[in-house]
Amino acid sequence: MIKFSKEVEAAIASKKPIVALESTIISHGLPRPRNLIVAKEVEEIVRATGAVPATIAIIDGEIHVGLEENELDRIANEDGVVKASTRDLTVLAASKKSAATTVAATAHIAAMAGISVFATGGLGGVHRGDGFDESADLRSLSITPIVLVCAGVKSILNVEATLERLETLAVPVLGYKTNKFPGFYLTESGFEIEHRVESPEEIAAIWNQRESVNTAETAIIVTNPVKNELDRALHDTLLTNGLAAATAAHITGKAVTPFLLEYFHRVSEGKSLDVNVEIIKSNSKLAAEIALAI
Repeated sequence: MIKFSKEVEAAIASKKPIVALESTIISHGLPRPRNLIVAKEVEEIVRATGAVPATIAIIDGEIHVGLEENELDRIANEDGVVKASTRDLTVLAASKKSAATTVAATAHIAAMAGISVFATGGLGGVHRGDGFDESADLRSLSITPIVLVCAGVKSILNVEATLERLETLAVPVLGYKTNKFPGFYLTESGFEIEHRVESPEEIAAIWNQRESVNTAETAIIVTNPVKNELDRALHDTLLTNGLAAATAAHITGKAVTPFLLEYFHRVSEGKSLDVNVEIIKSNSKLAAEIALAI
């Protein structure tokens, strides 16, 4: 069921380090035409660091690990590319549809393909309000062996509840050179991280200890705070007004996150978009360094 790009296929054969990249940020997280530009820049950052990028998506019902240039263009520019979590994979395979993969689906596919490191922007989590509205990302990471590099959870979510769920699910969370849990657009979310790491080599050592303590089936989350955060007053205003706008428009479920991201980008006149781009670039570089260390 998996189709590898030529570059990824060669990397597997020669045992080069590979970094998985999600495609939802391309199709649903960034506006055109910047989405395709950033996708290519991120892949080049991974290559320049010494690893091989493997952007993951579903094209015509087929799982792709690594995208050729024309395939990347389809995910970025083709209308009708849906947002797919793990539960959607069998339906998409049968219906021959195209989709961008979420954190949950990307992690699942990467692990299937034997890839150990995955870079994304922000992790999904528990939504505000109804505590039962929870991203599939969390459970998926509790049963998927992968190192996930992110900038914490999106600040539009219930950060405290998300951290509690990760603890319940026994998913370790590491702070890269920080003891403060990042808030995606914000360097700090107001919550502490118990475990701090200082280098990719330290993260690799933790990853390599999983078998010895029988925790090899869960992910390890590495949180990498953004360096240049969004102005906090602006962020808080955008969040309050964006949530109100989503409620007024009857936006629910998995449509909430792309709605709010687009609202942030539009109303901030691109300021939040610049932070978002910085996040994925920084996380991809760190992920490549971790892949090399592993």
